[in-house]
Amino acid sequence: MVSTQGERFATMTRPAEYLRGQLISAVRGFALSFLCIVASTVLFCFSVVSIALVPLGVGVLTTPLVLAAVRAHADRRRLLAGRWTDIRIARTYRPLPADGRGGIAGHVERCLLLLKDPATWRDLRWLPVDMTAGYLVALLPAVLVLYPVEGAVLAAGLWRVFTEDPNWYGFVPVDSQASALAALALGLVILAVGLRYNSTLLRGHFALAKALLDRPLEAELSERIDRLTETRHDAVDTSAAELRRIERDLHDGAQARLVAMGMHLSTIEALIEKDPAQAKQLISMARQNSAEALTELRDLVRGIHPPVLAERGLPDAVRALALRLPVPVQVDVDLPEGAVRAEAPVESAAYFAVSELLTNAVKHAQADAIWVDMSYAAGALRVSVGDNGRGEAAVGGGSGLSGIERRLGTFDGVLAVSSPAGGPTMVTMEIPCALS
Repeated sequence: MVSTQGERFATMTRPAEYLRGQLISAVRGFALSFLCIVASTVLFCFSVVSIALVPLGVGVLTTPLVLAAVRAHADRRRLLAGRWTDIRIARTYRPLPADGRGGIAGHVERCLLLLKDPATWRDLRWLPVDMTAGYLVALLPAVLVLYPVEGAVLAAGLWRVFTEDPNWYGFVPVDSQASALAALALGLVILAVGLRYNSTLLRGHFALAKALLDRPLEAELSERIDRLTETRHDAVDTSAAELRRIERDLHDGAQARLVAMGMHLSTIEALIEKDPAQAKQLISMARQNSAEALTELRDLVRGIHPPVLAERGLPDAVRALALRLPVPVQVDVDLPEGAVRAEAPVESAAYFAVSELLTNAVKHAQADAIWVDMSYAAGALRVSVGDNGRGEAAVGGGSGLSGIERRLGTFDGVLAVSSPAGGPTMVTMEIPCALS
């Protein structure tokens, strides 16, 4: 009996939730229409004027500011698309230098980089469409809900006010009570259409924005191929450099000690009967060389693939890293239960990236608190490393972050850095992978 009542209540509430969603879509569309007709129009006019003034020199100063406002406007639309619908509009701007040159040369460089970015021209192409077609599609849900109110008012007797000329409601001339009731019927039909398609119209507005703001599929595939080609070369170069490092470490470290130990043993064979005391001293030195060679080999193996990473996985390996640091490190892991291991190359890349970020936070950022968050969602391993240091970390210029970005690029991963002056710094890595 209880379940039957619950089913009836759910059946009764579903239409109410549906109608509420359609009315909310009308309100949201009405708010969007103001953004379209005001913000898009103003920014488009400013952009055209500013770019036209670039040859005169004035536009070099104003264009970066105007285009920054355009990007913020487009980002706001991307945010609303993701928040109000299931449409995701990618942000495909090329990165700008974090610390460009100052003065006129810096303004010229930044202006040229912005104008060379294809995403900039996609934004400028979107603005006139947004203030026309986008405006109409956004306003239509509100019109479909509000316009029937006029039909109801006319049917209530307002038609009598228009004595000389009939008042047109849509295609219905209202000059009598019968025609007013016809207007009411038309209004109810319009309202029914609005309550049926308002959410679809709102999605249509964002789908139009996505079609103009997202990069074409061909360009995305071409960029992806270029990125994979670049990361493949980086991976080959990194592997060759790592092999040379291992050979150098073996030659200068463990191999030299093993050779010295062999020479000591040969000398011991000659002195064991003639000078036992000297032989004992050489045996002690050979034992010391053997222990030091073993230590160096263990360090070398740990540098290639740490045993704790191979045996216990990435979360425990990161915790072990945190314990060795002189600064308190908080490690939070949120991985699916029963699925905590990624592929070995992915784990290794993430481990060494985290290791380098933690080392940078201690040595260069002058941080006294560090935190590491590890999670898995949407088919990607996400690791964030933050600190309360002095900030101003940036990718580029041969920095360690550039090396991390290249290492992650091998796995089609991405790196995002937020590091304002004075901190805090937050470096986030995402690596597509499957956990098993």
